[in-house]
Amino acid sequence: MTKDEIFDKLKTILSEDFEVPAQDITMDALLGEELDLDSIDAIDLLVKMKNFIPNKIDPEIFNGVRTVRDVVEKLYPYAQNI
Repeated sequence: MTKDEIFDKLKTILSEDFEVPAQDITMDALLGEELDLDSIDAIDLLVKMKNFIPNKIDPEIFNGVRTVRDVVEKLYPYAQNI
């Protein structure tokens, strides 16, 4: 899975499940300040991404993520070999 594919999946989940307007979801969008996601939303997002990334994801990698780009970068290594 490429970074663009991960971003597309994130964008779909954020817009459909979290009701974030699609036009607001950019790679540089701040998760909390711009997309209004809290820590529980972040956990829900991770659980939903597990449907697309079969490798076990360590939730600790998400400490300190602030943008959609951060999430994509953290998920990318787990999305390899698919």
